[in-house]
Amino acid sequence: MFAPLDAYATGMIDVGAPHRIYWEQSGNPKGTPVVFLHGGPGAGTAPAYRRFFDPACYRIILFDQRGAGRSTPEACVTDNTTQHLIADMEALRVHLAIERWTVFGGSWGSTLALAYGQAHPERCTGFILRGVFLFSDDEVDWFIGAPGQGMGRFFPEAYRAFAAAIPAAEHGNMLQAYYRRLIDADPAVHKPAAAAWCAYENACSRLIPPGRARGDASDPFYSGALAMARIEAHYMVNRGFLAPGALLAGMDRLAKHPAVIVQGRYDMVCPIAAADRLARAWPGAQYRIVADAGHSSMEPGIRAALVKATEDFKLFA
Repeated sequence: MFAPLDAYATGMIDVGAPHRIYWEQSGNPKGTPVVFLHGGPGAGTAPAYRRFFDPACYRIILFDQRGAGRSTPEACVTDNTTQHLIADMEALRVHLAIERWTVFGGSWGSTLALAYGQAHPERCTGFILRGVFLFSDDEVDWFIGAPGQGMGRFFPEAYRAFAAAIPAAEHGNMLQAYYRRLIDADPAVHKPAAAAWCAYENACSRLIPPGRARGDASDPFYSGALAMARIEAHYMVNRGFLAPGALLAGMDRLAKHPAVIVQGRYDMVCPIAAADRLARAWPGAQYRIVADAGHSSMEPGIRAALVKATEDFKLFA
């Protein structure tokens, strides 16, 4: 990755009550605009994400989606839909006086990138996507799973802890059981649910987990956990606010756009089948499988592949 760098401009945009969106810019103010779409939904951005891009070449735009990161109000799901986020991206683009930009997104960020691109193909110069998630029912069901199913089959000890936060009588619909708790206003209800949700996802996100992941038993509730868990569950309950199969059906709108798809072979959060489906629907895309990686953008092989993609994209600038 490139060396750490500071933002040269930051701000907030009012996108309609109650939401205000945090944005920042770094790199070259006269460079090629690229917008970074974080995952979750609800995960927010971090300074490390600036480092996927050559700061001499790129004008790097990061923003926190509704309810996430430094956007306010925190963890708010009111008027928080895919369609709202697409409109927010357009508001930000206009606010920053950008005609067209490259769209970079991973995990849920890949979903939003495709949805935005299909709504506004004329505003996109190309796409760099990682850990593809198309928000199909089978992808949601894989994440939530059930005992012995989904990604819990590969992380049974993590799934047991995830399930233990919910009474056995409610295990028939884990998503709804978690969602009820996560949207509860009482911290005594939503905090342990958020901690358990995030611990499960963190445990499954890397091929080789680090010694200690945020959200584990020694860190039961970290800053941002509620936004991550509540907003993710909100979108999952509503199937991403997308019609079934809509993203693949709309790929004709992006057929001529350059794209690089980076996918970890052993991604357990967003299994490779979705990336494979997308690559087959997008003949012009370069599909790069990282053989020794899971889901996280910070795994060495994924980091290297993403930096290579941004370097390759200089040809399209």
